[in-house]
Amino acid sequence: MTDRKRTAIKAYQNAGFLNSKDGRELRILAEYLEPKSRFDYHKIDDTIVFMGSARIKSREDAEHMLREAKGEKEKERAQMALKMSAHYEAARELAARLTVWSKALNQEERRFVVCTGGGPGIMEAANRGAAEAKGMNVGLTISLPIEEFDNQYITRELAFHFHYFFMRKFWFTYLAKAVIVFPGGYGTLDELFELLTLVQTRKMTKPLPIVLFGTEYWREVINFDALARHGMINPVDIELVHRTDSVDDAYEWIVHQLAEKALGQPGAML
Repeated sequence: MTDRKRTAIKAYQNAGFLNSKDGRELRILAEYLEPKSRFDYHKIDDTIVFMGSARIKSREDAEHMLREAKGEKEKERAQMALKMSAHYEAARELAARLTVWSKALNQEERRFVVCTGGGPGIMEAANRGAAEAKGMNVGLTISLPIEEFDNQYITRELAFHFHYFFMRKFWFTYLAKAVIVFPGGYGTLDELFELLTLVQTRKMTKPLPIVLFGTEYWREVINFDALARHGMINPVDIELVHRTDSVDDAYEWIVHQLAEKALGQPGAML
C-alpha cells in the first residue's frame, strides 16, 4: 500500500499521458494559455509581424559565401545570396526604426512589438534590428524535423516554441496590428495567403495593414493581376497589400496606418 502511494503519478504530471493522443487537447490548450500568460505578464498589447525566408543571409555572410565560392554554380548561388541579402538588411533597419517609434509612444502597455517566426534569415534580421534598438521582441518558433531554429536576438522571456503550426499562426494573427512580408518560400506563402483570406472574407474584423517588400520578387512569384483577370479575386482585393522596395516608404506607410487605425490619431504621421 505504501509503495503504491509512492509511485502514484498525478494526471497533470503523467508525461506518458500528456504526450499521448489522448492528451492532445491539453497540449493544444497549453500552446494557447502558456503564451497568453507570458504576453499578459510582459504587457504585450500588440505586434508588428515580420515574415520571410529563413534562407536569406546577412550581407556579411553573403559576401563571405561569395569569397569562398568555387565553380560557376557556387558563384551563381553566392551572387544570388548577396543580391537577396539586401532584404535582410532592409528588415533589420525597418524593425529597428519601428521599435524606436513604438518605444516613444509612452504607453503603459508595450505597443507594436516586433514579432517573427524566431528563426534565421528575415526573422533573425527583424529580431536583430529590434534588439539593436533596445526593444523587446518576440520569436514564435516551431518544432521541425530539421535542426532549428531560435536566433540569438529574441528577447529571452518572449521566445516561444510551438508544436502545432495552427497555434503558432494563431499567435501571429491574434496580436498583429501590421504585417510585413519579405521574400520567402512555402512557409511564407502559406502565412501570407492565410492572412489575405482572413482579411478578404472579413473573418478578421480589425484593420491589418500588409506590406509586400520586394516588388520584383513578388511580381514574379504571385501574379495578382492574373487572379483578378481570371475572376478568382475581385480587382479591389489586389489592394489588400501595399508593395514597396523602400524602407522609408514601408516605415511611413505602416506608421500612418497604425496611427490612424490603431492609435486613434486620424491622419497622423508620427
